[in-house]
Amino acid sequence: MKAGATEFETLAEEFLAMLQNERNASVHTVRAYRREVLSFAAYLRETLGPQARIAAVEHLHIRGYLAILYERGLTKASAARALAAIRSWFRWLAKEHKLTQNPALLVSTPKLPHHLPRVPSMEEVNSLLNSMEGGHGLAAKDEAAAWPERDRMIFELLYGCGIRNSELVGIDMSDIQWKNDAILVKGKGRKQRYVPLGDEAAMAMRAYMPLREARLRAAGKAGLVLDGPLVTNLRMRGTARLTTRSVGRIVKCIALSRGLASDVHPHTLRHAFGTHMLEEGADLRAIQEMLGHERLSTTQRYTQLTVGQVQRVYDETHPRAR
Repeated sequence: MKAGATEFETLAEEFLAMLQNERNASVHTVRAYRREVLSFAAYLRETLGPQARIAAVEHLHIRGYLAILYERGLTKASAARALAAIRSWFRWLAKEHKLTQNPALLVSTPKLPHHLPRVPSMEEVNSLLNSMEGGHGLAAKDEAAAWPERDRMIFELLYGCGIRNSELVGIDMSDIQWKNDAILVKGKGRKQRYVPLGDEAAMAMRAYMPLREARLRAAGKAGLVLDGPLVTNLRMRGTARLTTRSVGRIVKCIALSRGLASDVHPHTLRHAFGTHMLEEGADLRAIQEMLGHERLSTTQRYTQLTVGQVQRVYDETHPRAR
């Protein structure tokens, strides 16, 4: 135990070390859990005193901590994330016999509102993508819509493969399986999956790659041509990999210029992928596999979107609905 550290903080650090070393959790996961667990440990120190033991923690303390989070202005979703981290910590404490009873089991998860995103129609997405063919983009000095061939490929991969923004920028040249018409995608929790590479996305990639190679060679980074990132930044800075923030700006800039809603972002195209596949009769479990959802219930959110659309069509067209 570090000098001055409470039992809460010591056990929290042991849990975080286990996450990183034994479960091989991602850097993002460890960072998020560290923030939540250490914050709760500090609350326990203040509430129960620095000499208190972990066995003194009751479910009322966890509920009290959640109440403080609400007072700070955190949303139910943020509180639910904090509770998930605390539960994971106490589950580990119970497994390691640091506790005889797990007080977190008595704390219910905050009920979250179901915010279903607005998904552009097939016609809207196809119209946008068709308008980008032939390298028609927007003139710009920064990353936003500054490289038409690359930007079209970004849209084709996000919508055509249904991948996440982080998965897109994480694609390396070695992940592209041309013979199998597939791309190896590195998803959440370091899980990997193959996603189909459609004809339009493949065409966009082939139009972009010679330009990518030329820019890399001009920047003195020829070694990245075969082994580097697929989606590169404009000036080939650093590792040349484009950031998720830049992808977000590119998508929003181009979407707005084509008349789409102002709330369009990379994840909107992923939602559109799932929704449109379902509307066209794709099997829900096949969509789950392509999207990389761990639970089918996550994929089933798309059925709520299509049911809503069906209801709207019914209300607008059926004579007995008016």
